[in-house]
Amino acid sequence: MAMRDETRMLLESMNRLFEDKSTKHVIDRAETGAFADDLWRAVAETGVPLAALPESAGGADAEWSDLFAVLRVAGRFSAPIPLAETMLAGWVGASAGLELSDGPMTVGPVRGGDRLSIERDGNGWVLSGKASRLPYAGIATKTILIADGPDGEMAVALDRPGGADIAPGKNIANEPRDTLSFTRVRLDADAVGPLGQGVSRGALYRRGALARATMMSGALERAMDLAVGYARERVQFGRPISKFQAVQQNLAVLAGQTAAAVAAANIGIQALGKVDAERELFLIGVAKTRVGEAATLACEIAHQVHGAIGFTKEYALQLSTRRLWSWREEFGSDPEWAARVGSYACANGADGLWEMLTAAS
Repeated sequence: MAMRDETRMLLESMNRLFEDKSTKHVIDRAETGAFADDLWRAVAETGVPLAALPESAGGADAEWSDLFAVLRVAGRFSAPIPLAETMLAGWVGASAGLELSDGPMTVGPVRGGDRLSIERDGNGWVLSGKASRLPYAGIATKTILIADGPDGEMAVALDRPGGADIAPGKNIANEPRDTLSFTRVRLDADAVGPLGQGVSRGALYRRGALARATMMSGALERAMDLAVGYARERVQFGRPISKFQAVQQNLAVLAGQTAAAVAAANIGIQALGKVDAERELFLIGVAKTRVGEAATLACEIAHQVHGAIGFTKEYALQLSTRRLWSWREEFGSDPEWAARVGSYACANGADGLWEMLTAAS
């Protein structure tokens, strides 16, 4: 994508911030359960987490394309904070006029089969259902959920812990993934509001999938950089292993997969809010599926190049690859999104295949 000067300066600034604050020491501590407060404060001070909101809601009307580009940088540095989740929580909550938080937030449901329901109870509401595998739900200062209400989907804002039964969990990368269960939890009237135009559970799922695909493209870039750097430094039989043709071929495949992942994620970002919902779903599905395929191949190659050292906790490669394996399954797995892409293709028929593949996003 062509990059504006403002976007370039933003990414340079965020790159420096994450390089300085999202160190291996910080990430290792986060994986033991210590939240990266210093990193979060540094990111929050930039205004990025809520920048997409209108000025009336405390935002800056920033372009979503810029914020997704920041998520790519966050993915490259394995930032152990709920940045994407806070962005999405702000988007959902602000659309319903709900009170937000300056701290880390999370949003849900994030799994296709989860459902929440809300009904009137006097002057307030009662919430029931389950939201599983919510990122950082146990430490979020505000949780924004979408529930089925009497007149359609509604947004719900919960302060920690919000009256829920919390079952802590983690993904492969040791990032918190907590399950919240609600059994007629009573809420005040001002904690619930109707969703704004264009905001829905389906739209949240699509944007969450695109966020993960974008973060994965950054993690792939990091894995490639580490593999290339290691191949240049590791000497075998008197010369760097980067001089061996078999290693060069593998690195070329790794570079190609990374480039394809970045391009696919960018196509999804370009489509966001600029095409009809059906085509947006298709292009985001292409992004999530293609990035997931790239992650599968790239992780294999990166670890082959490194040998056993790539799996050790002391070495940084596993920080990227474990996140790639984890994020690949979040907001919809590769098979789920591939099925959606296939359904779109079938619905357009054989005569529409070429236009489907070549039409501008």
